[in-house]
This record gives sequence, structure tokens and C-alpha cells, in this order.
Amino acid sequence: MRRTEQPPKVFRRMAMTIFGGNLGGALVTFAYFRFLDTTALEGTAPLGLAEIAYFVLAFSLLSLLARMAAAAWWRPLGDGQQAIAEGPQAAHLRRRALMVPGFLALLSLVGWIIAAFLWGLVWPLLTGTFTLAGTLRQGFGIVFVSGILVTVYIFLATERIWRERLPQLFGRSDLSSSGAPRLRVRVRLVALFLLMAVLPIAVLSMATLVRANALFGADADSFNAILRNLVAVQSVLAVGGLLVALRLAGYVADSVARPLRHLRAAMASVEQGSLEVSCPVVSNDELGDVTEGFNRMVSGLREREEIRETFGKYVSPAVRDEILAGRAALSGGLREVTILFCDLRGFTPWVEATPPGEVVATLNAYFTEMDAAVRTNGGLVLQFIGDEIEAVFGAPVADARHADRALAAAIEMQARLQRWNTARRAAGKIELQHGIGIHSGTVVAGNIGSNERMSYALVGDSVNLASRIQSLNKDFGTRILVSAATFQQLTQAPEMRALPAVKVKGRAAEVGVYALD
Repeated sequence: MRRTEQPPKVFRRMAMTIFGGNLGGALVTFAYFRFLDTTALEGTAPLGLAEIAYFVLAFSLLSLLARMAAAAWWRPLGDGQQAIAEGPQAAHLRRRALMVPGFLALLSLVGWIIAAFLWGLVWPLLTGTFTLAGTLRQGFGIVFVSGILVTVYIFLATERIWRERLPQLFGRSDLSSSGAPRLRVRVRLVALFLLMAVLPIAVLSMATLVRANALFGADADSFNAILRNLVAVQSVLAVGGLLVALRLAGYVADSVARPLRHLRAAMASVEQGSLEVSCPVVSNDELGDVTEGFNRMVSGLREREEIRETFGKYVSPAVRDEILAGRAALSGGLREVTILFCDLRGFTPWVEATPPGEVVATLNAYFTEMDAAVRTNGGLVLQFIGDEIEAVFGAPVADARHADRALAAAIEMQARLQRWNTARRAAGKIELQHGIGIHSGTVVAGNIGSNERMSYALVGDSVNLASRIQSLNKDFGTRILVSAATFQQLTQAPEMRALPAVKVKGRAAEVGVYALD
């Protein structure tokens, strides 16, 4: 991944958050021990330039070391905007990316432990004011009060910033499969509750106990001074603890509420019919699992919709919906249907005299027009055979008016052909003509084929007869022929001309036909 000379913006934001949090915590801690809890620094000289310089130097040194360690951790992640490659080779990068907030928080805690050593032990030894009690009290306050609070703040604050980049880093990969440690929502909430409930009580209890012991044997002036100091310490700790608790609680609440808001918005989009939505996954806890599951669900719905739309290219939307809803039988059975055959006239000579590319383009344009006519009238194109079309009405979805729909489709096919020929004539191309044959009867309908490939097909004498009737257009010079069986089922028959009964191949009895002029 590309490395940049300057830290990317997201890393600079986290660096400023870490610097501000630690500096604020250090100043508050310094002020507390210097001006409020002075009993921990008994015998120490008044605040002077040397002590201030030591504070600045120690803090600057720790900040520099922390910055170097943080830069080394996130350097393999590049600019934090490019997606991490998938696969086992990049698994360590995905774990590293998810562990950024935890590493930065741990880095801060280590810094506070070192600060307790520098300030609670090294400085008193340098100034000759070392006492075991004072060192223990300062160490406890620096590490277990200020250090813990600042560490939790650093984790929550940097996590909030880093979550903005996780979707770009992981792309479509699942965060739960990264192998990084998981901080579950329950643990997060319980830890914050214990921190805010136990730590303030412990600090207040210790401050009160120290001052209560100091009251024994104190004179009147000292007694009053200790009480005033106790009130001041308790007030500062109470107000400060409340402010810190509100801030940390806000971060924790936001870490739960924000993903839920995104998830709710994405669910609303899906409810409104949008399947292009994707909810950002920003954690590897339970909320991340739920979000990943939602995205997989939407992906499945999207694939199903794509299949549905693709299926709609083969059948009409109404037929498609019936099949997908399970209301159309595809396993096979006897069906009363109307079959339509349509065949181009003079196709072979035209193909021989036309470039192959133009033949394919012309057939595709012609079939598009004819298929649209069949679909519009509730039919299903079963197959395109060379220049011939086979369509059925009344299957796979039963339709009592299948004969009327087949005739309406034939009429629309003829109208579309005329309009199409008008455009071809204007372009200087020859016109094409076709013949249509329609017959109604009983057929065996169902999915027929091999184990590898199947198609919805019709089997039976009625299919053969419909094809023969279509061929009779050449003999009669007609364009649309309808069998007597279909004519008798029409509920709204247009004016049609009865033709002499004819014998067709494969049938002993003559067949009555009607022409639509």
C-alpha cells in the first residue's frame, strides 16, 4: 500500500485527540496534587520554574515516544483510505486496523504508568522530598484515577474517529472474520458503569479518610483548614467526575446508537424498495454482526431481484410473478392452451443475400418487437427457432381467455411488423413479411430437458397442428390463420373469413380454419 510522507488527516485527528486528552489529564492531575491534595506533597518546595520545566520536558518526551510508537503501528495501513486487500496475506493488516483504538489507549496507559514513575519517584528523589506514602498516593492517583480515565477517553474518542475509515479499509469484507479481539457491547456498558460507579466512590472515600485522620489532634485553625480543604476536594471531584462521566457516557452511547441509526435508515430504504443500500460496518461486536447480517440479507435480496428481472426477460411480468410466488405449476400436466406460431416469409433467400451481422441485428430487432406483442397480451414465448417463434397463452399460468389473448397478440404482432417495415423502408432496406398460425387444444406442459438444461415446453398434437396451420398461410396467401377450435373459444371475435377445410400432415380429419384479413 502507498506510504505518505505526512500523516493522513484521520491520523492527525487522532493524534490531536490523544495529545489533548493526555495534556488535559496531566494538567488536571498536576493542579490537583499541587493545589488541592497538598498532603501528598508534604515537605515539597513551592511551585517553581524547575518543577514546571521538568513537567514540560517529561510530557514532551512521553508525547514524542508515543507519537513514534503510534506512527509505527499505523504506517502499514497507508493513508487509511485505500481498501485492505482480501485474503490470508493481508489478515494481519485487518487485525491491525481494528486494533488501532485499543493500541492507542494502551499506549496512553503505558505513558501514564511511566509518568507515575517520573513524577512520583524520580522527581521526589531529585528534590530530596521522597516519602513512601507520598509516592504511593501520587502513583495511585496518576495511574488508577487519571490514567484509567484518560485511557478510556482516548479509546472511545479515537474509536469514534477511526470508525469513519473502517468501511473504506474493509470494503465488502466482514470485520467479524478479521480475528481481532472483540469488545462486546455488554462488556463496554458494564465496564463504563463500574468505572463511573466505583472509581469516584473510591477516590472520594480515600480523600475523606486521609483528611479525617488528619483531624485527630489538630488545633482549631488546622481543623477548619482541613474541613475547608475536604469540602473543596469533594466538590472538585464530584463536579469533575460528573463532567467526565457525562463525556464518557456520551461516547459509549454514541458507539451504540450511531450504528443503530445507520441500520434503521438502511432498513427504511429497503422497506421503500431500494436494494442498493449498504450499511457501514464499523465494529466487530454484536452490532457489527447484525450489520453484516443485514448487508448479506440485502445482497441476497438484490441477487433475487436480479434473477427476477432476468427471468422477466423470458416471460411477462405477470407470469414471472406467478411462477416465483409458486402459483404456477411447472412440474408437468395437461393444460388447455392456445399455441401461436409465427414464421418469416422468404427468410432463406434473404439470409443468403445479406451480411451475417445484418442478419443477426435484423432478427434481434424483429424478435424484440414480436416478443413485446406476446408479452403485452399475457403470453409466453417458448422459443425462437431460426426465424420462427413459438408462443403459448394459458400456461404456465392458467387463463380462461387464452384464445382471445393469442388473437390479440397476433393482431398486435402484425401492427408492429407494419410499423417496423415502415422504418426499414425509410432506411432503404427491404420489408419482411410473416405468417401466423393459432390453434387451441390440450397439451402436456412442463419443464422438459436434461439434468443440465431444462426449458418450459409443450408436447402434443395441438402443438404440431398449430405449426401446420401457420404453414397454410403460404397456400392461402394470408397472414393470420386461426383454427376452428380457437375460433369457437373467442369471446370477442373480430370479423373473420372462413376458409375451406383442409387436410394437414399427420391428421386424417380435415381442419377448419379462419383468416383474419
